[in-house]
Amino acid sequence: AESIKRAEGAKIIENAQRDINIAFMNELKIIFEKQNIDFNKVLNVASSKWNFLNFTPGLVGGHCIGIDPYYLQYKAEKIGFNTRLISAGRIINDNMQDYLMEEIKSNINSNNNPNKNEKRILLLGLAYKANSSDVRNSKLIDLVKNIKKNNFEITVVDPQVDTKKIFEELGIFVLEEIPSQEIYSIIIFALFHREFKSFTAKYLKKFSSDKTKIIDLTYELEGENIINL
Repeated sequence: AESIKRAEGAKIIENAQRDINIAFMNELKIIFEKQNIDFNKVLNVASSKWNFLNFTPGLVGGHCIGIDPYYLQYKAEKIGFNTRLISAGRIINDNMQDYLMEEIKSNINSNNNPNKNEKRILLLGLAYKANSSDVRNSKLIDLVKNIKKNNFEITVVDPQVDTKKIFEELGIFVLEEIPSQEIYSIIIFALFHREFKSFTAKYLKKFSSDKTKIIDLTYELEGENIINL
């Protein structure tokens, strides 16, 4: 780029573009879900078109996508322009963590079983993206806090992050691997870390009952009782 303004402009366009496209998918996900239509299967059909943009629903954290569009929004306001599409994308994506929490509560309550296991949740991943130790602006941290606020027991597993630092700074206890012989009512497969690449729906059954639901945020798992965000 010939100037720092053009370089920063190019970067922030790329960040906001991804944010908006993911927000669009998140909004579509909710629309189709309310009609009991499998959105994952809809996406598979849509992707057969040559010019389909391959985005999937999910949580948006980190700095590039989760924060940088706010800089563009702020600058626009400084020069007298109110953004609409950029602002809408941020609102939608920031609210997806609450939508996921409602999905968790709905699936736990639908089990109608007073067992202790029915309120136990396993979260696989805490960083803001796969194969990263960076937890800055991770929406999964917000999710953990929300789960605890709803009085559900949660086990967090992430072999990439600094477990000691996270416990000292955030009070979140993180394990490097799944405890053996534990059963959970909800398993959230949040990040496709390299350490998790051998995990399949069949493998996760070791930590499941016949009522366990697996919420797959990675779109990598196939099998029964799997819910995609």
